[in-house]
Amino acid sequence: MLCQLSVTNYAIVRFLELEFRAGMTTITGETGAGKSIAIDALGLCLGNRADAASVRPGADKAEVSARFSLSDVPLAKRWLEDNDLELDDECILRRTVAADGRSRAYINGNPVPITQLKLLGALLIGIHGQHAHHALLRADQQLVLLDSYAGHQLLLDAVVKSYHNLRHAEQQLRELEQTAQERQARRQLLSYQVEELNDFDLGEQEFVELENEHKRLANSTALAECLQASMLMLSEDDEANIESLLNRVISMADELVSYDDKLSSVNTMLNEALIQVQESRSELQHYADNLEMDPEYFAQLESRLSKVMQLSRKHHVTPNELYQHHQSLLAELNSLDSNDEMVEALQAQVQQYQEAYQQAAQKLSSSRQRYAKVLDKLVTESIRELNMPKAKFTIEVNFNEQTMSLHGSDSVDFKVSTNPGQPLDSLSKVASGGELSRIGLGIQVITSQKVATPTLIFDEVDVGISGPTAAVVGRMLRQLGSTTQVMCVTHLPQVAGNGHQQMFVAKQSKGGMTETSMVPLNREQRIEELARLLGGDTITSNTLANARELLAE
Repeated sequence: MLCQLSVTNYAIVRFLELEFRAGMTTITGETGAGKSIAIDALGLCLGNRADAASVRPGADKAEVSARFSLSDVPLAKRWLEDNDLELDDECILRRTVAADGRSRAYINGNPVPITQLKLLGALLIGIHGQHAHHALLRADQQLVLLDSYAGHQLLLDAVVKSYHNLRHAEQQLRELEQTAQERQARRQLLSYQVEELNDFDLGEQEFVELENEHKRLANSTALAECLQASMLMLSEDDEANIESLLNRVISMADELVSYDDKLSSVNTMLNEALIQVQESRSELQHYADNLEMDPEYFAQLESRLSKVMQLSRKHHVTPNELYQHHQSLLAELNSLDSNDEMVEALQAQVQQYQEAYQQAAQKLSSSRQRYAKVLDKLVTESIRELNMPKAKFTIEVNFNEQTMSLHGSDSVDFKVSTNPGQPLDSLSKVASGGELSRIGLGIQVITSQKVATPTLIFDEVDVGISGPTAAVVGRMLRQLGSTTQVMCVTHLPQVAGNGHQQMFVAKQSKGGMTETSMVPLNREQRIEELARLLGGDTITSNTLANARELLAE
């Protein structure tokens, strides 16, 4: 619950520090005194929009902080833990607004984005404004109120999850189906290209091998001449060859070693050189013996190389890249075939998600219809107490399987009959302004009892209500305050008198500056304030007696 609110340099508030207790707290004051200013300031701590106008004239910044007890708010504790913010039995929300309009937000002293203030604030406080009953005319708000009362969050989550799954699968399917014609055209082209390349069947390293073989055969004459000359120089020339010369040097080396064995290594190297020359000559002879020029084979080789060049130009790749290009086209063709299989799989998946959504939406609708009947009875009883003795209220829940949304397949219509013999019809068509405010207040009080928010604020929700009806409203809010912290800004003495405690708002002007203050009232001060609300500025013994009676009740 809200324990303390501190406000500095906000609007016409210079400084305000308020302590709050459990139960129902009523806030009263003269018209224009700024009874709602503390609630507006609190709204800053809950993430409401801030601007430079929030700062008191002449001040550098406005600052608002709110301290909450979390002893009975497990959802808020879990949220703080999930967001790695300091967790204790208390929580402090703080907001500053500079004179230039820039604002900063803090949770337990940690700087946070405004969105986090909003998320945590929604778990701590619920605010009902004086025009909240007008929202009852909107179908979407009626649905929210019914769901809030029903509290079937798991059913709502199941619908949301099914809806997202369905829409995601439909989007994937739509994208594939939209490109089906393009894929078919691409498949035809790829099929022709891949078939041609499959028929040619170029190996991964074949082009390099073809090039080398072609170069060898194209230069076979030069090869033969060079081979013959090399072998002559190595051993076959009668006049001089390397082998005979090495033999002569080896003979001289043998003689040198006989004179000095330190030269034995030279002798060894010369003998090894002779062996290398003899082996080189043998290799060249072997190569020469196998060097053949087959014109038919050479023609086949040239033809295949020519085909490689032709296909490379056709596919705009180099000959070295043709093999890999072939593999890429083949992979793309297989991918297009798998896309067709994916279309079929997605179609089946969409069907499954549609069925899952329908089941989730149907369960949610059944729950809504069940709780709608309970709420029908409670609201009818409530508004009959609020000086509408013959009224009847009902919630119509219509399920339409053709409708799919994040909120299910239901349309909800709040209907009322305010007079005997009058048929039930939508609120917007039947209820007057005063009736609508009473119906709205009754619904707010009833639904608030089911919501886990520990603090509820009612900001002049009793506008348009007076007399005995106001007394009923006061008793309703007091009863709600027995289980939930309730704060109520009101101008009705019947409502103010029902508070467990009361605060008074006053506005003073001094030195050309206006300042608003808010103070708690003791019993005698409450009697005087209630008397003022009952009789105006002139307080008589009768109004004081009436005030005492209100407070006693």
